[in-house]
Amino acid sequence: MIDQLIQFAEAWISKEMWVGFIAFSIIAFVGTLIAIPAILIRLPPDYFQNHHHKPWFANHHPVIRTLGLLAKNIAGIIFLLAGIAMLFLPGQGLLTMLLGILFIDFPGKNRLEQKLIQHPTVLKAINAFREKAGKPPFTFG
Repeated sequence: MIDQLIQFAEAWISKEMWVGFIAFSIIAFVGTLIAIPAILIRLPPDYFQNHHHKPWFANHHPVIRTLGLLAKNIAGIIFLLAGIAMLFLPGQGLLTMLLGILFIDFPGKNRLEQKLIQHPTVLKAINAFREKAGKPPFTFG
C-alpha cells in the first residue's frame, strides 16, 4: 500500500519538487522556532487587553502606510498558511497560526485573538517563552 502511494507521488511530483518541499519545511521549522518567541516576547503584557492598538505607520505618507499594511498582511497570511501546513509537518503549527492572525487585519480579529490566546495550552506555552526571557505573562481585562 505504501509502495503504491510512493510510486503515485513520484509519478506526479518530481524529485526537485520533493527537495523543494523538504527544504521549505526545514527552513519554516527553524524560522518559526526563532521568529515566534522573538515576536511574542516583544509584545507588552497588556497587548491582548488593549484593543486600541496604534495603527501601523500612522505618521507616514498614505502610500507608505498602505505599503506597510500590505506587507504586514502578506506576512500574516504567510505565517497563517505555514501554521496550517505545520499541523501536518514539523513545527509549531498553532503558535505560527496565532502569529499570522496577529498580523492580519480583519473584522472580529480581537475576539478571535482573545479566544485563541486564552486557550490553556497556547497561553501556557506563550507565557513559558515570556518567563524564560524575564518578561511578565500576558494579562487580560
